[in-house]
Amino acid sequence: MKKLLNKLLPFLGVTLIVAGLVVGLLTNTWATEAISLLVFGLGSIVLWFLLFAGGDNSFWSKRTTQAGTNALIATTAIVVILGLANFLAIRYSYRLDFTENKLYTLAPETQEVVSNLNQPLNIYVFDRQIGEDDRSLLINYQRYNPKFQFEFIDPDKQVNLTEQFKVKALGEVYLKYGEKKKLVQSLKLGENLSEIQLTNAIVQIQRDRPQFIYFLQGHGEARMGDSEGGFSEAINALKAKGYQVDSLNLTQTKTIPNNANALIIAGAKRKLFPAEIATIRTYLDRGGKLLLTIDPDTETGLESILKDWGVQSENFLVIDASGTGQYLGYGVDTPVVGNYGNHPITKDFGDGLSVYPQSRPIAISKTKDIEATPLVITSKETWAESNLEEPELTFDPTQDIAGPLNLAVALTRQITPTATIQTQPSPSPTPAPTTTNNPSIKTPSPSPTPTPTTQPKDKQITANIVIFGNTTFASNGYFQQQLNSDIFINSVKWLADDSNQTLSIRPKQQKNRRINLTPIQAGILTWTALLIMPLLGLVIAVIMWWRRR
Repeated sequence: MKKLLNKLLPFLGVTLIVAGLVVGLLTNTWATEAISLLVFGLGSIVLWFLLFAGGDNSFWSKRTTQAGTNALIATTAIVVILGLANFLAIRYSYRLDFTENKLYTLAPETQEVVSNLNQPLNIYVFDRQIGEDDRSLLINYQRYNPKFQFEFIDPDKQVNLTEQFKVKALGEVYLKYGEKKKLVQSLKLGENLSEIQLTNAIVQIQRDRPQFIYFLQGHGEARMGDSEGGFSEAINALKAKGYQVDSLNLTQTKTIPNNANALIIAGAKRKLFPAEIATIRTYLDRGGKLLLTIDPDTETGLESILKDWGVQSENFLVIDASGTGQYLGYGVDTPVVGNYGNHPITKDFGDGLSVYPQSRPIAISKTKDIEATPLVITSKETWAESNLEEPELTFDPTQDIAGPLNLAVALTRQITPTATIQTQPSPSPTPAPTTTNNPSIKTPSPSPTPTPTTQPKDKQITANIVIFGNTTFASNGYFQQQLNSDIFINSVKWLADDSNQTLSIRPKQQKNRRINLTPIQAGILTWTALLIMPLLGLVIAVIMWWRRR
């Protein structure tokens, strides 16, 4: 019995202690059952020590006990080290994404949007089934800001929350930012949460007011519809970003609306009227934002304004002799650009490509109060051709302009508004008539003599222009080519938001890497795997057997 108790008590004690810990940790409530198991386990260990661990031939004096104690200490040290390593890894996590398209890394734009959250933002996914890809994506968002919180809701169990958001179907995803609520996406069966839509929704819900973008019409500009050469793809992309997009005809409105965050003149084919040009000049003088695209062989009438901003757009055609465009299926008149300026619009483009069919160069000169930054820069193998009547396009150093050339430029101008004049009553009881040339001063005859006082100058405002020597790059069919959509959207965002925040490429989606084989290729692959390779292995084996005989 004594030997049996000597073996049974420690085993029973450890088993009860482990059982108590498991029950307490799993239920997260240290109820009577868990505490009872721990107490009985510890009691068994203490009883074993009292009965069998003393005396000259005690348990601690045995060689096996010393060896076991050393092993226990070493094991405990390893467990502690591993625990600390895991704690540090969780507390200071860092992930490496080796996928080609950085599929498991949030886009730089997303990272900045989430990092700049200034109050809690909650994501609610109303669905019975939890998608692991969706959970992983939301956890990835949460890494950049603890204010980003998400929750998966079963509509049948949390009816109050379902009614609060007026959920109509399973799979609906909502944002809550302060008192604002917004539907992000309605997930269909097998569909995953989109980073693109989620990031755009976060940007939209943070805006205090809608932002309006106007496209000037009436001078042969690119149409806003689905026709070839139209801007429907670009307009749909702007609407997806939360912008309100509308057309504008200055001959009818006579002025640019006060709520205009940016004005876009996309490829005007005919000159604007002098009154329209004056309206646009006034708009810019008040801190307006203009995106202008000009094609070769066109005059918009805005040349005088551009000249004041230090811009010269010569009627040349950019020729790309590098061979890149021809390799990708374009002509020599379609520069394929992979070099960009250091500007928030293009900061994170790296060496990505964008395409500009039939472009004219944009030359800039140093001008007072104007900060000009090239956005799109061609390679040295390009030139601006002045004579398009020649049967063969060759570079003439006396008439043509050698590359690199600017195809797009961002301009910033600091404007200090004119000081206004206010009047204050004079303490003099008998005023004398006064005259002034300033119409803002009113001097009623029965009132005291007004004393003019100058109001402090207002804070400087900023006017911005982004000008492209090409319109086609953002038109239907070309808008989705490479980085064309990114540079257009980023240009509008930089103009409309009037911020210096880093803009970047839109979130990426998984590329289709399927291999499409012809029937002949599929047959060759099948016979190679099923016959040729096994037969080759058999022949090699026979040869080796024959040589070893």
